[in-house]
Amino acid sequence: MQVRSRQRWVRGLGVAALAVGAFGAGSLSGRGAHADPPSASPYRRLGVLSEVLAHVENSYVDPVSEDRLLDGAIRGMVGALDPHSSYLNREEYALLQSDTSGDFGGVGVEIDARGEYLMVVAPIATSPAERAGVRAGDEIVSIEGRDARGMSVDEAVRRMRGAAGTRVRVVLRRRGAADPIRLELVREVVHVTSVDAELLPERIGYVNLKSFQDHASWELQLAIERLTREAGGTLRGLVLDLRNNPGGLLDEGISVTDEFLREGLIVTTRGRNGAAQDEARAQGPGTLPNFPMVVLVNEYTASAAEIVAGALQDHRRATLVGVRTFGKGSVQTVIDLSDGGALKITIARYFTPSGRSIQAQGIAPDVQVEQVDLPDEPEEGSSSAPERERDLDQHLPHRESGDAAPPPVPGSEMRDLQLRVGYQLLRGMVREPAATAAPPRRAPTRR
Repeated sequence: MQVRSRQRWVRGLGVAALAVGAFGAGSLSGRGAHADPPSASPYRRLGVLSEVLAHVENSYVDPVSEDRLLDGAIRGMVGALDPHSSYLNREEYALLQSDTSGDFGGVGVEIDARGEYLMVVAPIATSPAERAGVRAGDEIVSIEGRDARGMSVDEAVRRMRGAAGTRVRVVLRRRGAADPIRLELVREVVHVTSVDAELLPERIGYVNLKSFQDHASWELQLAIERLTREAGGTLRGLVLDLRNNPGGLLDEGISVTDEFLREGLIVTTRGRNGAAQDEARAQGPGTLPNFPMVVLVNEYTASAAEIVAGALQDHRRATLVGVRTFGKGSVQTVIDLSDGGALKITIARYFTPSGRSIQAQGIAPDVQVEQVDLPDEPEEGSSSAPERERDLDQHLPHRESGDAAPPPVPGSEMRDLQLRVGYQLLRGMVREPAATAAPPRRAPTRR
């Protein structure tokens, strides 16, 4: 997860310039080429770095540009910190900015480093990847013939992005499949919308919040207002689906949480040595009605999505349904650099309102439900359909009692088990008279 880009003062800038100057001389070799700096200096090994750079420049079998070597040195230094810190050159920084704006040329997959290979967090709806059958959980084995083992997320994104109409070859590995999946995808201009929404029976809303890019909270407000109108002015409950949501902008995650909480702590960030850095609190004005909520989570719910889930759970504002979340509880900031690139670096861990750290632990749901796709109901009259009373000759006709029949389960018998459980939980909640609520009191505004 990253917060919005901003300049930060960075210690040691002058020393970094010193290392560049030493490399530029390009003449260090052999013993005695440098004197060890005083042992008390925190930068005593910069001389070794300069020595290695000079040896590569003078002795490597093929000429290598100084820019390429220094780029590699910077990447190695930052990449040794954690999986989410990285150096971005000018091109990669532009890709990061397009991610948060919502439009880019590519195949349409959210990916993350999870183990030895990169993993697909989720294909983007209607993208080339989704149409080709790419699924959440698929591992990326190679891109354009290059082994993806150990490949950084930024490099994989750079290789899969490109002009619309061009092609990219990828090989995937899927759990349970005997053979690798080989695909040739045609890049398109992919537009990412953060929110999908629909009204379920009994005036229960369903909102799928897919990522926390720019204006995600604004799109959420619009969706809930539309659902409220469709429900006749009163939304009786809400299923907020955060499954496969990889996170995104921290302030958007805070804004989304603020929509549902009238007061209280949302998230606390703590930096080096556990020092408190910042905290975000809910603001009362504009809070949505206190209708019952269920939040769906899974193993691909990460980062800003975990902030939302954790805060709503701690405040007992929502019931969490699904499986334990991914556990990315660190905050990254993006620092503009003088070469047009950027440094994406981890600056803090975040904590839920109750003080829980999510890092490497995740959020445990209140109701544990492993996901399975339920089988389709056999069509009436088919040979596989079981014989029921209504199939018998001269059976008594169905007549309603004084009570209305329960509504059908939405979504083609709702083959999604986690969604079905969440919906059924909400159906029980909304039958309480106190659960009804008034419509939102304000029009949505961009933040």
